[in-house]
Amino acid sequence: MSLLETVGLTRSFGGLTALDDVDFAVGKGELKGIIGPNGAGKTTLFNVITGYLKPTKGRVLLNGKNISGLSPHVISQKGISRTFQITNIFPEMTVHESVWAGVNSRTKDPWNPFVRADTIGDISEKTEEICELTGLSDQMNAISATLSHGDQRVLEIAIALSTDPILLLLDEPTQGVSPKEIDNLLKVIENVSRITTAILIEHDMNIALSLSKTITVLNEGRIIAEGPPREISESEEVQQVYLGIG
Repeated sequence: MSLLETVGLTRSFGGLTALDDVDFAVGKGELKGIIGPNGAGKTTLFNVITGYLKPTKGRVLLNGKNISGLSPHVISQKGISRTFQITNIFPEMTVHESVWAGVNSRTKDPWNPFVRADTIGDISEKTEEICELTGLSDQMNAISATLSHGDQRVLEIAIALSTDPILLLLDEPTQGVSPKEIDNLLKVIENVSRITTAILIEHDMNIALSLSKTITVLNEGRIIAEGPPREISESEEVQQVYLGIG
């Protein structure tokens, strides 16, 4: 059974069909890439999966259970976390505080002023582990707004991890990141993919091909190809639609 599956997923906006009968699945432990031209439906797919949009038709299944149309908050509690195309952090908080808040939100009694001291220690330890995993250990006391754009992208991933997701959705994490920071960000994504299932939307086809075990190609709301990176890179249809050649 797939960890996540969509069945006949359709989302329309008036006369425009952004997702058209999409059957999509990702297995536990997989890093799956989604590519396609602008307007292909990639972010709409993420928005429907995470509850920001309700499907017009079809279902979203998490571990075989229907989560279609649930609110983003409920879906997050069920174990799906995401990042966004536009960096979404807490600019006035430190790196440590930002990650700590997410870890604390998943405790049995979050925000309780009378919480036991040993529990606080556990939260801090997990916060530090996430910062180490994402390479932010040396910047835990830095104000988030002072980080470089690349490190803010990394922090957003760390915040997403802080809620202990079983599935992490990464929406164009390299967008706007300078070439000198790309390599570090890719290493972080690789590290993260070793501990949780992930789906990656990436505008740079070469990055998607290098990171992902399997690739799904969307065009005009429909899946036109799926398979391992080499197969996708050699597909004439993908070259014609996605690259505009052939």
